[in-house]
Amino acid sequence: MYLAREDRYSSMPYRRSGRSGIHLPALSLGLWHNFGGVDKLSNSRAITLRAFDLGITHFDLANNYGPPPGSAESTFGQVLASDLGVYRDELIISTKAGYDMWPGPYGDWGSRKYLLASLDQSLRRMKLDYVDIFYSHRPDPNTPAEETMAALDQAVRSGKALYAGISNYDSAQTKRAIEILRQLGMPCLIHQVKYSMFHRTPEQGLFDVLNQEQVGCIAFSPLAQGLLTDRYLTGVPADSRAARSVFLKPEQITPQVLEKIRGLGEIAKQRGQTLAQMAIAWALRNPVMTGVIIGASRPEQLEQNVSALKNLAFSNSELSAIDQILATQVKPHA
Repeated sequence: MYLAREDRYSSMPYRRSGRSGIHLPALSLGLWHNFGGVDKLSNSRAITLRAFDLGITHFDLANNYGPPPGSAESTFGQVLASDLGVYRDELIISTKAGYDMWPGPYGDWGSRKYLLASLDQSLRRMKLDYVDIFYSHRPDPNTPAEETMAALDQAVRSGKALYAGISNYDSAQTKRAIEILRQLGMPCLIHQVKYSMFHRTPEQGLFDVLNQEQVGCIAFSPLAQGLLTDRYLTGVPADSRAARSVFLKPEQITPQVLEKIRGLGEIAKQRGQTLAQMAIAWALRNPVMTGVIIGASRPEQLEQNVSALKNLAFSNSELSAIDQILATQVKPHA
């Protein structure tokens, strides 16, 4: 029987999400990859339990994570049932709805019907009474924001979620969503946004909105789908993300991109870090950032990334050198 390590809270830093009472670990585990029905349950279980032993209390899912869609939640539900469920009150479990999930006009985007039906399905797959955070995964251009936010409000008031969040909203959409939720008496806990050294769009207004509104922020893809590692310096391995994923293609790994990766790798080496560790630390440097979401294909990879927390400080010269390398715009990934 699994018993969590007694020292699991000794080294992980926790940061307050906006002005709420919730503190999230600096690193959270995302179940976007390696937790689907096509993956080995034993490995998914090992990653999950090692994460908790390292102080990672936040596990991030979405209705369509897999493949097939929904299977990551089912896998996580099995791990909860066999091992982690006794620690439920120590966990923050989040899920989302907003992308294509089932056929027909009610299985996508942001209608009240889709969001609330999806949440019910997610709870059944994970065998939970509630999730801690329920997100609108993306804004819907054809559904009034008032309807989408009202669905989040209903999810919380029904007891099926404890907090409401949004993801992939731009700065204007974010401000509007926060305003509507406030009018409903429902604070927005957090915004989940794509952010990395190769994708800095949130710096163009979104971070300002979150700071002004005192809403938390958590970043996904801080390693740019694996580009901000040493994985592709000598080619595209057969078992790599670029060889298997629709989000990162081999042709996107250009000589220009590789030159930037090598330059960043030299700075990381001088800091005593791997490139992946430096990329995680860099994403966490902004005061608005509550934490970042990392993935893992094996427990050892998770341990290596958690080691990034040993050196989160950057000198002005290091930040200037990184900005200089990144000065030429790069759009290598989705």
